[in-house]
Amino acid sequence: MSYFNQESERLIFRKVTAEDIPLWLTFFHKNDRLEYLGIDVTKEHQVLAADWINMQMERYKNQGFGSLAVIEKSSGNFIGLAGIIPREIDGLIEYEIAYSFIPAYWKKGYATEAAKHLKHFGEVNKLAPYFISIIHQSNTDSMNVAKKNGMHIMRESFYLGMPVFVFGSKLEK
Repeated sequence: MSYFNQESERLIFRKVTAEDIPLWLTFFHKNDRLEYLGIDVTKEHQVLAADWINMQMERYKNQGFGSLAVIEKSSGNFIGLAGIIPREIDGLIEYEIAYSFIPAYWKKGYATEAAKHLKHFGEVNKLAPYFISIIHQSNTDSMNVAKKNGMHIMRESFYLGMPVFVFGSKLEK
């Protein structure tokens, strides 16, 4: 199975394209959790959406990974982004299971399903010895997703100027 063409029980994962920018724009409307992302929320939402999608396409070229568009199978709707992203944090290069969903699709188990699927994909394909999720210390919903994905707090850190917990699947010795 290709990284860029995957499916889970309720979700389809595919490469993002420039055509996804208007779809991703809805992520920024009525989203009270933008503070957890380390982005400049004073920018216009159109600029934020375009920058985010374009960054994924650059990651595909430069790193072979990045966030994928997440499509709800039952409706065909674009509902968010999720992927495996190489990150430098605390002087280490680690592989993050990252996910962001449009607010209308929160509390439906999609983030947990996507995170579990991607971690399993990474483990089966031996992409890294373990995986992390970098989560703002106030983002309890994402912490719950990480815990359901078999992760625990490995350490506290700062990332993009924010206090974060680095959740991981690595067992400390």
